[in-house]
Amino acid sequence: MNALVIGGARSGLAVAKLLNAKGYDVTLTTNQDFPQRDAIERLGIHVSLNDRDLNLVKPYDVVVKNPGISNNHPLVCKFESVVNEIEVATWFAPHYTYYAVSGTNGKTTTVSLLHEMLVSKNANALLAGNVGYALSEAVFKDGDAARDVALEISAFQMEGTPSFAPDVYGILNLSPDHLDRYDGNAEAYYAEKVRILPNVKCFVKNMDDANIVRLTQNYQGETITLSLKNQNTDIYRDGTHIMYRDVRLFDQTSLKIVGEHNIYNAAIAAYMAYRAHVPVETIQNVIASFTGVEHRIEYVATVNGVRYYNDSKATNPESTEVALKAFDKNIILLAGGFDKRISFEGLRPYANRIKAIYVFGESAEQIKSVFPNAVVVKTMLDGTKNAINIAVSGDVVLLSPACASYDQFDNYEQRGTIFKEYIKTLE
Repeated sequence: MNALVIGGARSGLAVAKLLNAKGYDVTLTTNQDFPQRDAIERLGIHVSLNDRDLNLVKPYDVVVKNPGISNNHPLVCKFESVVNEIEVATWFAPHYTYYAVSGTNGKTTTVSLLHEMLVSKNANALLAGNVGYALSEAVFKDGDAARDVALEISAFQMEGTPSFAPDVYGILNLSPDHLDRYDGNAEAYYAEKVRILPNVKCFVKNMDDANIVRLTQNYQGETITLSLKNQNTDIYRDGTHIMYRDVRLFDQTSLKIVGEHNIYNAAIAAYMAYRAHVPVETIQNVIASFTGVEHRIEYVATVNGVRYYNDSKATNPESTEVALKAFDKNIILLAGGFDKRISFEGLRPYANRIKAIYVFGESAEQIKSVFPNAVVVKTMLDGTKNAINIAVSGDVVLLSPACASYDQFDNYEQRGTIFKEYIKTLE
């Protein structure tokens, strides 16, 4: 058996090692050298540093691509069947129980919260997918054993999952994103989010999201409905309590993470944990102690009465809208980055909450067209320094870029870390 893996990075290296361990003759092709190359080659994996080499086109038993690589990639186009590493990992881990979460915003918070709940039941519970381990890495290292998996799965990772069948699948919300990848077509992006529904054993459906309701109206499988706006659903709000039918999952006032959106996130995490037989008391204790995830409306410091928040994970306008909703006024916003061809008009209604805005990167002028008072700066740190200079006690300095990071940073984590490190020098 032979396999071709297109694209390195975390997931590519992981699935190459897994397939190699399962007896495949593996070729890994990527567009740049990488530190683990010697170790990979010592395993017997062939490495090509030209991922556009059409001499690699030949029959394979399996072709896998990194989710960040477009389906229009010259080499990818040459193959009729291309899968991703999550699909491959599930072939070799049938005893894993998958609690999968997708949506435009809130995925990482939800699966991180869920994982803490699952770990309290069984220490071998796994956080994987678009956050934590690549699923293939976990299967390669640990093999197949009964374990619960909190799995964050993105639209890109949905591509190439013909047989992936999560035990429970929840979509948090849907709004336009990654339009650069989907040729400006939001419906194509949405279609990836519902691609796996025919295989899903139980679907958690947010009835308060019009796009989710519209796109899943014909789904006939087991469905658990959720609404915070009415009580005619399986999961609902009764006063301040979040209920699953007649079970009180948690009191929303115990949540330390801010914003209405986080009540939805916690509700889905709590239901999935309850379904996994985590005791309600444990669910409530985890929710009361959970302080959020790094880079998502993350409190950094208070300096001279000014609060600093790192929301670098806000890689689209809807994420930034969520952050702006979390604060009433006096926001000094830092925004901008890689142009994903997404409109920023949805942020205009929050202008009255924004005291000042500094914009940077490829999308700076587009954001300025929505906020004429925005000041264009060269880099994020230039904007941060300007924000510090004008901030007074009671203000909130918020890094919430509304854009991907790739024009000036390797990833959103690097962007957020640099911001935090600079703020820490002020203390």
